[in-house]
Amino acid sequence: GLNAPPLIGPIIFAPTKTVIPIAQPDMIDQKKEKKSSLSRPIEQTKIRILHEVGPSGQRKITQARVLVVGAGGLGVPVLLYLTAAGVGKIGIVDPDHVEEENLQRQVLYREADLNNNKALVAQKLLKARNSEIDIHAYPQAFQVDNAISLVEAYDVVVDCTDNFQTRY
Repeated sequence: GLNAPPLIGPIIFAPTKTVIPIAQPDMIDQKKEKKSSLSRPIEQTKIRILHEVGPSGQRKITQARVLVVGAGGLGVPVLLYLTAAGVGKIGIVDPDHVEEENLQRQVLYREADLNNNKALVAQKLLKARNSEIDIHAYPQAFQVDNAISLVEAYDVVVDCTDNFQTRY
């Protein structure tokens, strides 16, 4: 069979990849940084340096590639934090469209986004929050026939799905 990454809680980790720690809010340097390209040294980017992670760890975060499956109630906060942390490449997989009942708990979306695909809307809105990261939208379901091709370009896959069929 397939050698899929192991499922750990709601997160799937590729076995040979590095897991990056999440910093606590009190670890963030509140100084304003200059806006610049990620090709410059990390100390010169607009991303705040996380002292506990250090410049070397922060550089790893900017080089990380994370695929988020599901851009709904679970996926939206994950996407917002990954974007704020400056993860270098984020993929968003979701076939669903923004619906009015989503707006109260999926805080990324607005009334203007109704009836539009969640992955495409999230890509646009997250890019507006941090233009220095690479964000890819996959407006499709995560299924057996496309899972390998979607996952292979990423280091970590975060399962934010809300249905049994997609998860297993």
